[in-house]
Amino acid sequence: MASLARVILDFQSGELSRDEFVAQIDSALATEQLGPTRLLETLYAAHHRSPLPDDLYLEVRRRIELLRVSNVAAGGEETGIQTTVDLPSLRSSSAGSAGAASTAGSAAHETIKGIGDTLNNRFVLEECLGVGGMGTVYKALDLRKLEASDRKPYLAIKVLNVQFRGNPNSLVALQREARKAQVLAHRNIITVYDFDRDGPIVYLTMEYLSGKPLSQLLRTPGYQGMPVRAALPIVRGMCAALAYAHERGFVHCDFKPANVFLTTNAEVKVIDFGIARVFQRPEEESDATVFDPGSLGALTPAYASPEMIEHREPDPRDDIYALGCITYELLTGHHPFDRLSATQARNADFKPQRPANLDARQWRALRAALSFDRNTRIPSVVRFIAEFDNEARAEKSGTLAWVGLAGLAAVCAVTVGVFAFRSGSGRQQAAQTEAAGSQSDQVDRAAGASAVAPAPKPALTLAAITPTLAQVPCSALSGAVQDHALTVRGFLSQRYGAAHLKETLAALPGVDTVSLDVRPLADDKCDFVKTLAPFLVRNWQAGRVASLQMRPPSGFLTENDSLVVDLKAPPFDSFATVDYYQLDGHVVHMVPSRLWPDNQMQANGGPYTIGSNAGDWTISKPFGSEMVVLMVTPVPLFDKLRPESEARADYLRALETRLKQIGGQYGQDRLLADFAPITTKPATR
Repeated sequence: MASLARVILDFQSGELSRDEFVAQIDSALATEQLGPTRLLETLYAAHHRSPLPDDLYLEVRRRIELLRVSNVAAGGEETGIQTTVDLPSLRSSSAGSAGAASTAGSAAHETIKGIGDTLNNRFVLEECLGVGGMGTVYKALDLRKLEASDRKPYLAIKVLNVQFRGNPNSLVALQREARKAQVLAHRNIITVYDFDRDGPIVYLTMEYLSGKPLSQLLRTPGYQGMPVRAALPIVRGMCAALAYAHERGFVHCDFKPANVFLTTNAEVKVIDFGIARVFQRPEEESDATVFDPGSLGALTPAYASPEMIEHREPDPRDDIYALGCITYELLTGHHPFDRLSATQARNADFKPQRPANLDARQWRALRAALSFDRNTRIPSVVRFIAEFDNEARAEKSGTLAWVGLAGLAAVCAVTVGVFAFRSGSGRQQAAQTEAAGSQSDQVDRAAGASAVAPAPKPALTLAAITPTLAQVPCSALSGAVQDHALTVRGFLSQRYGAAHLKETLAALPGVDTVSLDVRPLADDKCDFVKTLAPFLVRNWQAGRVASLQMRPPSGFLTENDSLVVDLKAPPFDSFATVDYYQLDGHVVHMVPSRLWPDNQMQANGGPYTIGSNAGDWTISKPFGSEMVVLMVTPVPLFDKLRPESEARADYLRALETRLKQIGGQYGQDRLLADFAPITTKPATR
């Protein structure tokens, strides 16, 4: 009976149909002498060499995972992943030790997550979008966004593949991907939101992109390349993303067609910075935390530079080699070295023939990008696009021109050039590359810092920027749009910073100018801001129909001053809850309370003044930055008065539960919030 590897190879070579492949999988798994962990390694290696269709890959993986559980449940082989740098190795429980038995028991109860499952009671996995070297990406429904009536409740989730789940370095890689993404905020780089885990399941949340990866286009049957005019917008988008990352000290390290995404909104997005390396390492990233991405098996040999394969230090020119391979494949329909690794192609002295649709200058740039020697490779992405983009059309970086889309639709009908290999001396190649470098110097002086000319921006809408604002941690931000000008008001994490926010928003499609009117928030306020931010944003987007105003408006108060606030009601009958969040971690309930039990407000009523009686609430220790919060609900928030003061954590748990109940019964649009920051100081003695 054929092995799993043989069945996969037969399918990939076309000897088995899809139905025949599925039919033979179970028999192959039943007769294999390997355990489930080794079977997963076999599947991963085969998929890495030549990707299987995503649904078939997931189905085979699912059957192997089920085999793992059934084996353990039957008292057989335990195949948990060891926490070593190497790929998982087989462990046997035959010795019957207590440790092995314990591990086997945990493996039996290990949850296998797939389509239809939920992560952390929040993210419902609805569709597999792709399978990569280290993770599987799903389209997921965010139940919290759905509950808040968000018009875009979907996001993408990358779940760490099971063969890496126990590898500590792979956990580091995924966590770093989230951290890097906060630095790499660019319109041509996918936005990654957060890193989290659900038991043994480790995952990233990121923006959901509608479209298809470039690899899918290149695998289209009969694809023979596209005209330069159609390819240029894609090349520009790739270059813009890489140039931005390189300027900030990052090398992608796994740049390939599967990591270039063409969206339905005519944008190019570079994804998966999971194994990106820092070539200008900041002080906080010590040598002890640096690992080789190749040790995780995550490199793609056909697009990895010789230096990466040889485990040399990362360099932007590693990405340039991959960029050259992808550009060549985009134009001709063939990999420049017949998908051989760079070291194999170098040893065979392979050299790709010039595509017929390139002029001499473009070919010099592309050939220099494909150099096997880092020293003769074209030195920067900016230099490459300056030489390659001879049309210099006014197209925005990363946006596909309509002519480009038409080219994509008709690409199978376009015949571009002839692919062949020819032999030649390394000396001749070096001389040609030097000539390209000389030409590059002249172009760079003329091109300046930007490789791509600006173009008219797409329309800017509030719906387009709201998801980005919602993902800023420890913040409550409301946006307003006028033409291509974006204004953001609210409260912003002090750690995140106004400069970071402005840079992130400026990279969004359609944004010309960004104006910020935000108040900084310290980390000690993140807990209640996370709970209440959606209600404040809804209120401010509606024109701040319910408001809380301090007396004085500046919010600066001194020891023994009275705490007085004015409330304005929304355009519906409502009930007010006013809470004072103190520095010591407690919440003082101002309204309703023993002092102010009546908290009902008439539609559009007010101002209602709270704390006007002498001695109601006075400022005392501790002093610093604090917050008063108004919460508006269509019914009383709680059935009875809360204690005058209580621990913040206890109150927030009760508050979240009650807001969810009221929102479900009366609608989220009737739940509004407003914040009033105050700064207190001791009296002058």
